[in-house]
Amino acid sequence: MSAISEENVRGGSVFKDIGADDEDSQPTEIESLCMNCYQNGTTRLLLTRIPFFKEIIVSSFSCGSCGSSNTEIQSAGRIQDQGVCYALKVKTKQHLNREVVKADSATTRIPELDFEIPPFTQKGSLSTIEGLLDRAVAGLEQDQPARRAADPEVAEKIEQFIQKLKKLKDVETEFTVVIEDPSGNSFVENPLAPQKDEALTVSRFKRTVQQDMQLGLRADDDLDEEPSSDLEAMRNEVLVFNTNCPECNAPASTNMKLCQIPHFKEVVIMATNCDSCGHRTNEVKSGGATEELGTKITLHITDPSDMTRDVLKSETCSVAIPELEFELGMAAVGGKFTTLEGLLKDIKDLIVSKNPFICGDSGPTDRVQKLNEFGEKIDKVIAGEINAHVILDDPAGNSYLQNVYAPEPDPEMTVEKYTRSFEQNEELGLNDMKTEGYQEGN
Repeated sequence: MSAISEENVRGGSVFKDIGADDEDSQPTEIESLCMNCYQNGTTRLLLTRIPFFKEIIVSSFSCGSCGSSNTEIQSAGRIQDQGVCYALKVKTKQHLNREVVKADSATTRIPELDFEIPPFTQKGSLSTIEGLLDRAVAGLEQDQPARRAADPEVAEKIEQFIQKLKKLKDVETEFTVVIEDPSGNSFVENPLAPQKDEALTVSRFKRTVQQDMQLGLRADDDLDEEPSSDLEAMRNEVLVFNTNCPECNAPASTNMKLCQIPHFKEVVIMATNCDSCGHRTNEVKSGGATEELGTKITLHITDPSDMTRDVLKSETCSVAIPELEFELGMAAVGGKFTTLEGLLKDIKDLIVSKNPFICGDSGPTDRVQKLNEFGEKIDKVIAGEINAHVILDDPAGNSYLQNVYAPEPDPEMTVEKYTRSFEQNEELGLNDMKTEGYQEGN
């Protein structure tokens, strides 16, 4: 059995990046019991890192005695701050080929068939939409012989449903696949990136107390809300607490400070520095409540100096650049307090450098070229060579773009306030703020 060295564990290099040139990466082999024949088989574990899905553990079991085998995938990274829900309208057979990362905490639904796979009933998997359908069919067919012997009528109804699931792969009619994951660690491919995918809807949501309990983030008997913080103490000092590095998982520290942004509001800035791998990250959350109105900020970039403007992008804010036909949904790059140049570089890294399903040796040539061209256009926007607009749309009203002419109006920037839709209130977890009159009127 190959071993994981102490140096690797402490140095933060346990999780290896996937790459065609890495010939030294070998799985760890462990002798383990086969649950089919109860003889000893072999489990192979590979600790690796996939962008969008953080660190993962890929395991494969095989038994030499009975030939039984299975594979599964588990997230080894941290649980995200918000849950995520992907809704894909499957209209063509090409949609069945989309890559899907499904965590074991995710719920899979097909509303048209009133079909649901509850969370924690399947192991995590890296598959496709077609693979999810095949796995569901295989799970239903597994106990059919016993059902036919015990209750033929029930077995016949399940067989009819199995045929409906199989029929979906012909895509004769449109259907929807919904993957809802409170851990935020599931993912559905957008083959049109960096453009918006009209067939795919991505939304973020705040976990319920019950979901926190399922994920082990809260004790089963802990039904109380988290205690309130001493705001005065936070204003006067930097709070430090221990955490793990999001890149190498080594012990690190996070600094938290409550700051006042001029002409805006208070925000909480959290910065994590890792001494092991040098990784640095910062995250910003609004220090106040959700505003009564949403905010849409549009900046016309007319000069390279615009890149130095301060930007507060909350985790509920989406970013659009109409000239590049680009739109980035809320929470894709998290909450940030940076400059406009920093935000655009983060977008480029997310879409081009860290896209696991398009870049790399296995990525289709046309897609790789398309992503590279998008990266070049982002660079030209930063350099002021492309006349472009940047739109920050935050239904929570907690995002900000610096007005360099303050307190006078900025001739190149417009700020619009708007009333949130019923769906936006749902995404922000404001169900308790919706009255019957609002629901009926909207």
